Amino acid sequence: MAKDLNRIVEEFAENVAAQTEAIRRGDAKTGNKHANRYISALKKLRLEGDAGRDALVVLLKHPRVDVRVSAAAFLLRYRTAEAKAVLEAAATGGGVSAIDAIMALKHWEEGTWNLDPE
Repeated sequence: MAKDLNRIVEEFAENVAAQTEAIRRGDAKTGNKHANRYISALKKLRLEGDAGRDALVVLLKHPRVDVRVSAAAFLLRYRTAEAKAVLEAAATGGGVSAIDAIMALKHWEEGTWNLDPE
């Protein structure tokens, strides 16, 4: 089972990165395809409950900021302090990842965050 979760986590990370690259190229169609794939991976992880969330935690230290931010945004309820630290660091960096981090934190503070409800 752990091997399957690791594969799903890799799928998530690869598709977040691929979406970012597609956006940089101005290729929204490809970007949307990769977004659908990483959202599908998240749904699979969520079905595994806390084991799926724990598997995703490794991405909080991923070398790519876009992957860290995407994982952190999803993990805010489950690993609040770690996820907020990743998002706060990314929020000062500029670019799309900074905007994503700022918006995730804003929704969290406003109580409108709903990426992984209990």
